[in-house]
Amino acid sequence: MYKNILVPISFDEDRDAAGAIDVARTLAGKEGKITLIHVMEDIPGYAITYVPENYLVESRQAIEAELREMAEGLENGASEVITGHSGRTIVDHAEKEGVDCIVIASHRPGMSNLLLGSTATQVVRHANCAVHVIR
Repeated sequence: MYKNILVPISFDEDRDAAGAIDVARTLAGKEGKITLIHVMEDIPGYAITYVPENYLVESRQAIEAELREMAEGLENGASEVITGHSGRTIVDHAEKEGVDCIVIASHRPGMSNLLLGSTATQVVRHANCAVHVIR
């Protein structure tokens, strides 16, 4: 069993967040901590002027509320929303928090990604802990 599991959550329709959470729950047992994390990517400077004024604040609040609700059903569950580039930020956060396992959902990739989605690929290649990829 793992003691500190990180589950990156993407709200894209083709990601199996529920499946990743179920796997994390199994791997954590009753003692392990499960943290659901969502990475909000920065909006490029050239596009930010086209974004409604309160969009970032309101979308962050909505994501935080949804993650909190998802984590409430987990023993030792927590949630966190951070900002950055998704793949690199997940790996850095896992290292900083002493995570011993990452459970990440991946979409069905096309030829450009070959076997995994780009975020899952980066996490698998660069994480210093176990990584379970769910499809």
